Amino acid sequence: MAAMSARQDKQDALVVFTPSGKRGRFPLGTPLLQAARTLGVDIDSVCGGRAICGRCQVGVSEGSFAKHGITSKADHLSPFSVNEKRYESKRAKLKAGRRLSCQATLMGDVVVDVPEDSQVHKQVVRKRPEARTIELDPVTRLYYVVVTEPDMHNPSGDLERLYEALFEQWGIEEAYTDLRTLQYLQTALREGEWRVTVAMYHGHIRSYNRIVAVWPGFHDKIYGVAVDVGSTTIAAHLCDLSSGEVIASQGLMNPQIRFGEDLMSRVSYVMMNPGGDQEMTTAVHEAINVLIGQVAAEAMIDLTDIVEAVFVGNPIMHHLLLGIDPTELGGAPFALATAGSKTLWASELSLTMHPDARIYVLPCIAGHVGADAAAVVLSEGPHLQDENWLIVDVGTNAEIVLGNRHRLLACSSPTGPAFEGAQIASGQRAAPGAIERIRIDPETLEPRYKIIGSDLWSDEPGFEEATERTGITGICGSGIIEALAEMYLAGIISHEGVIDGALAAKTGRVQPDGRTFSYLIREGEPEIRITQTDIRQIQLAKAALHAGAQLLMDQMEIDHVDRITLAGAFGSHIDVTHAMILGMIPDCPLDKVASAGNAASTGARIALLNNNARREIEEVVKRIEKIETAIEPRFQEHFVAAMAFPHKTAAYANLRQAVKLPPPKHVTFAEADGRTARKRRRRPA
Repeated sequence: MAAMSARQDKQDALVVFTPSGKRGRFPLGTPLLQAARTLGVDIDSVCGGRAICGRCQVGVSEGSFAKHGITSKADHLSPFSVNEKRYESKRAKLKAGRRLSCQATLMGDVVVDVPEDSQVHKQVVRKRPEARTIELDPVTRLYYVVVTEPDMHNPSGDLERLYEALFEQWGIEEAYTDLRTLQYLQTALREGEWRVTVAMYHGHIRSYNRIVAVWPGFHDKIYGVAVDVGSTTIAAHLCDLSSGEVIASQGLMNPQIRFGEDLMSRVSYVMMNPGGDQEMTTAVHEAINVLIGQVAAEAMIDLTDIVEAVFVGNPIMHHLLLGIDPTELGGAPFALATAGSKTLWASELSLTMHPDARIYVLPCIAGHVGADAAAVVLSEGPHLQDENWLIVDVGTNAEIVLGNRHRLLACSSPTGPAFEGAQIASGQRAAPGAIERIRIDPETLEPRYKIIGSDLWSDEPGFEEATERTGITGICGSGIIEALAEMYLAGIISHEGVIDGALAAKTGRVQPDGRTFSYLIREGEPEIRITQTDIRQIQLAKAALHAGAQLLMDQMEIDHVDRITLAGAFGSHIDVTHAMILGMIPDCPLDKVASAGNAASTGARIALLNNNARREIEEVVKRIEKIETAIEPRFQEHFVAAMAFPHKTAAYANLRQAVKLPPPKHVTFAEADGRTARKRRRRPA
């Protein structure tokens, strides 16, 4: 039987769809669209696979993917079909590297990327700018000047007379100009009849005055863009540099996901595929240009009016943005190519804005604590406080900062993508149709839930009609956290994270699942349940997060923190009470625990709009002490203790004042005669 199965595998091809991560084996000749639908992958199609609508376009990710154990090539799909050629001749040219999934059939193992524009349930980008008062002191400013016309008796050049006008009318000395600006200067002066508006970049080094743009006549608006390059999502916020107002925001999935969901997978891709770093650099530059185009279109402005940008991101995203090979960050000692801030020309990153626009990249803190963490510090200001403040930027690689005005510590902790729905049986990223809130009745063990796209709970009248358009498609990160916390409070899982199979006699929601049990949230198509494996993935992620925070507390020689802030696009949607019930964060008065939204983007906006903020964060970063979790001997000890809900040894006295936690319940499984025997014992809390 095993030999037959092995022969069958050889006749089948393995297909992996990104960014969902869903995978399966199918007979050679199976259309990609058919395979996708079998696996529940979200691909749009209106024409029923007739190669007419063109909505089912996908791309092939080529290279060696150690994570999946396959080598993916474009020729592992069938050649272009007659229908695809007809579509191109009559409808529209397919984008480079794209295929129609209804026509391309499997000829070998392949990794297939489903772009956002081919998905029915488009990604909901939840990174939005947070309300915050920012002192406006822009680095780039506008100056309207009247320049003396040339004459036979004054043979000086146009540029020199512009410098004179800037000094006489604005008191600006020692101005500089680059060749690109000089090449257009004479045209602008004459079109404006010797009246021009100059955009000058002052930098945060005093007496640095560089002309980056000249417009004929009066020009009263220039813009800057703050960009948070996350490993999952890239968000851009267009700001009016004269008012500080955010006038447009856009976001999209980071296209680097097709090279690996987590950061180390992307480093591994670079190691195994020569030139892979440049592939990812090109991909992120193209995505940023798409975003810049989108915010400019939303604000109805010209791209050349964008004269400045600020970028933040974790160290690997930082290096790939700058075109630097991130391989050294893949292993100890996790050496950065540079930790300092960088000021560049937009053209150096191939960005579509004003060609002389200036780019500022915030400094990194250490090998796995990046410019995004620096931006969070700038946004929240723990270095200005007396109390011990713990700030956690929750993501695939959590970045943690603890401290006060006297001392700051930082570390990173490898939480993985489970919090974002990856590696979870019914998990998905946040999109319309995903369960994001859940409550479980402790008596009946029945669930009720809310999905993204509807304000109604599942037990409220009108829910079915309200969710008919999106459907109920899976469960996202915030929903998973609430589901596990509610299951623990209801006694469905023990404090050690084991589903109590004895409850199958009480409710049909607890069901046998191989040698373990699962909890059924929703029947139907798709069926949504929490498995024992899902629980273990969340336990591993939350234990890593808690252990990192505990290490910083050890170094600070404190046994509690005064305040906790959850940052990041995902962190802003976590219910803090449920997060503490799981033990994602240390115990703290719940009224001192809050979400900061996307604080990294807020920090990027502060650096964009305030010249002094750049000096401030550069100085603060120099005194942040980095703790390396990989070499700290107590990390494993803290990690093991943090696997329990909420914790194996910590009392969580503050939490217990607000929430009634169940008494410890120990559930173990033993195999006997092919059946699962359940042994339970209780002890008082």
